[in-house]
Amino acid sequence: MGVFTEDTGHEQVVFCQDKATGLRAIIGIYSTALGPALGGTRFYPYATEDEATHDLLELSRGMAYKNSLAGLDLGGGKAVIWGDPDQIKTEALLRAYGRFVHSLGGRYITACDVGTFVADMDIIARETTWVTGRSEQHGGAGDSSVLTAYGVFQGMRAATEHAWGTPSLKGRRVGVAGIGKVGRHLVKHLVDDGASVVATDISEKAMEWTRTHHPEVEWVDDTTKLITSELDIYAPCALGGALNDETVPVLNAKVVAGAANNQLAHPGIGKVLADRGIMYVPDYLVNAGGVIQVADEIDGFNFERAKLRVSKIYDTTRELLAKADGEGILPALAADRMAERRMAEVGRLRSIRV
Repeated sequence: MGVFTEDTGHEQVVFCQDKATGLRAIIGIYSTALGPALGGTRFYPYATEDEATHDLLELSRGMAYKNSLAGLDLGGGKAVIWGDPDQIKTEALLRAYGRFVHSLGGRYITACDVGTFVADMDIIARETTWVTGRSEQHGGAGDSSVLTAYGVFQGMRAATEHAWGTPSLKGRRVGVAGIGKVGRHLVKHLVDDGASVVATDISEKAMEWTRTHHPEVEWVDDTTKLITSELDIYAPCALGGALNDETVPVLNAKVVAGAANNQLAHPGIGKVLADRGIMYVPDYLVNAGGVIQVADEIDGFNFERAKLRVSKIYDTTRELLAKADGEGILPALAADRMAERRMAEVGRLRSIRV
């Protein structure tokens, strides 16, 4: 996938290499129309460079739309470090990466993502000021997965109200695929609200954690068993592409609302879901809680203020679903239009000389 040949719309893509530490990273800036491009760093053992690049381009574009729809004065970007974090992550590698982030002069602000954690951000911050998601002892917001899960829960409540007339999840059967950083917090919200939760994950540790902390949660061996079981709501909370040509035809749920990024394997999947009577709540709308949290850190973090901002995902989801119904369009298209309109209208103001 090429930036120019595919006309991805990106402003800048930077390939970074430090052979001494084994660092191979790509930083993608999709848009700075609303401000510096904010988005996390994903540390993952991609099979090929093309796969890493494709993921980077999709994720950075998604961050621009996410930040816009969340009402943030921030553009969209993302970074990937190519490699197995369990094998090659070191202080030196992270600091080398921080130097590359700093070289962009604030056009890109990084944060946590799959394979990177708060402690990693503290190390990166020793080389650059353009980093969020730091630990509380270093003046940061801490774990962004806390408010990511809270935002997904709020979006799920709005979708539940749209589908069944009440925002309460009591008695609803919710399938959660992926009990990781976000999924475990989401499970607690669901259980506390009275939902019946069924879960799956490829990690034995995730299974053990769930059985220890939430023995009431039903566990299944794999995603296929999960999505083909009787569900009201399906919450993909692992990697992207969860909704594809294989899974959607057998998905047995009324609503999809989860934390994973880029859930639709291709744009046509949204139409397939709608044809099957399944309401898809755009991922970059409901999973914006984390970026709202780390964005709040830029001006001095206040958890209650950030949580209040994240709670507005409920209102935005209600507005979006009503808009989609009113205009007879898919929710994904309604979300894109809302995000693009704000990028165009607010971004235009930067042409006014001050």
